[in-house]
Amino acid sequence: MSNIEQTLSIIKPDAVERELESQIKEKFKSNGFTITKEKKLKLEKSDAEKFYKVHETKPFYNDLCEYLSSGIIIVMVLEKENAVKDNRDLMGATDPKNAKDGTIRKLYGISIDKNSVHGSDSIENAKIEIDFFFNN
Repeated sequence: MSNIEQTLSIIKPDAVERELESQIKEKFKSNGFTITKEKKLKLEKSDAEKFYKVHETKPFYNDLCEYLSSGIIIVMVLEKENAVKDNRDLMGATDPKNAKDGTIRKLYGISIDKNSVHGSDSIENAKIEIDFFFNN
């Protein structure tokens, strides 16, 4: 029995500004992901704050919200078996300096803050994050 999952991926403002959208999407596709939904938008800071609410007690919360709402983002629903884990592996470590070769963050990330992509960290959060962008 297959274990098809969905996960949310965001191409963050730094990657959109550098026109990396097609390279990043190609990386997902060549790693077996199907992009089932997609939209390009600019978040208000208040929406970024709602999206990242899980991090609101952390010191980087405000910067994270400022950054995610600083420019155009591309939100996508990715689908495949074990999508959440496989996407986390493909993205690489949060800090591009620590990411493995060939991962999206190693290839395109600028810094721990401007690391080009976001991906859901669990099946539960994937559902919440997908609903946030696609069911409102």
